[in-house]
Amino acid sequence: MNLIYYPGACSLADHIALIETGLSYRLISIDHGKKTGDGRDFLSINPKGYIPTLELEDGTVLTENQVILNYIAEKSGKLLPGDGILRWRVLEALAFMSSEIHSRYQPFFRDFPEPEKERARGKLAQAFAILADQMGDKTFLVSDEMTIADCYLFWVLIVAPRSGVELPEALARSFDHMRALPSVIRALAEEGLG
Repeated sequence: MNLIYYPGACSLADHIALIETGLSYRLISIDHGKKTGDGRDFLSINPKGYIPTLELEDGTVLTENQVILNYIAEKSGKLLPGDGILRWRVLEALAFMSSEIHSRYQPFFRDFPEPEKERARGKLAQAFAILADQMGDKTFLVSDEMTIADCYLFWVLIVAPRSGVELPEALARSFDHMRALPSVIRALAEEGLG
């Protein structure tokens, strides 16, 4: 399968999950002109025009982080509990991070007025506090085993400094722990992020 990505973007979560699960993949970068590293028009692959995009061997294209992360987990049988409440907590965490954190980063990636950035900072601080409470003393967000929620959390945390919001201690601890994992080190290296 091909993961179409942009270095350091939210596709990093999928990249980490692919490495962690041991699934075979090929990275294909995208440039600002919407051309893929192998010379294709990205919009012909994904008309939404944003990453991540996962191309399967049969030509099927999947988009949206939550969907791609779930696909990777289901395909590998790893990073997502098979049943029980932990499975639902992982999916809940993914949805929460997507709607309440990822979407709130927009003012910091574009030229938004300061009042909008300040509103976003307040919402981010609340969302980070909720995640920190959920994490508590656990090694990872939902349990003591890594899940696809942690792959996404790592990206959420790597972007946090742009917002100027200080991370709660549990999330800062999680970030440091994740940054030292072989899968994360490899993903960052493969994306040229050292």
